[in-house]
Amino acid sequence: MLNYILPILSVLVGFLIVLILKPSQIKHLKLLLAFSGAFLLSITVFSFLPEVYEQQDAHVGIFIMVGILIQIILEFFSKGAEHGHMHLDKSKTLFPWVLFISLSIHAILEGVPIEAHENLVYGIIVHKLPVAIILATFFMQSQLSKVKIALFLILFALMTPLGVYLSDSIGFIKSYYNEISAIVIGIFLHISTTILFESNEGHKFNLTKILTIITAIVIAYFI
Repeated sequence: MLNYILPILSVLVGFLIVLILKPSQIKHLKLLLAFSGAFLLSITVFSFLPEVYEQQDAHVGIFIMVGILIQIILEFFSKGAEHGHMHLDKSKTLFPWVLFISLSIHAILEGVPIEAHENLVYGIIVHKLPVAIILATFFMQSQLSKVKIALFLILFALMTPLGVYLSDSIGFIKSYYNEISAIVIGIFLHISTTILFESNEGHKFNLTKILTIITAIVIAYFI
């Protein structure tokens, strides 16, 4: 049940943070992004990746690369919202269907392997929290109506639990579970490394960010 509830709570908490605190300190948000990127990468490397390779499928690597390519294509439409970037026109009043569909595909895919891979849900909720904050901040500053904003965030929050449900209900997904898991690994590898690289502005040494990343790695290791 937690695998259904926690991803939804992560998005709702992100939205509440924006409503209550109205975060304007980009520095702090970038630290949260750095933590989420390091945590997601660590969860993937420490547990998710070895569990998939235990199946001894020689084609795992191919599907991981497919996942990386899928995420690159999705980001063409989402403009990088999965890793903290929003490059959309704030003056538009239409529901952002392209952004919603691309983020939904990403969220559904990441929900598929949750049930079979212990602790993966923690990496996903830590990843979704800053994304939800960035989405909510962007929408609150846009010309979209509050109804459309609420609809977007509610539906977005439900997509990962939908992936969990589909993985338990559809035979096709069960038959290709390991391959889909490998695709999700590729997605996570691309997103997490992109977050870490992009949070390092000008490639300058930042002690606070380094300590944040180390903290995330240590926490992920001992979970």
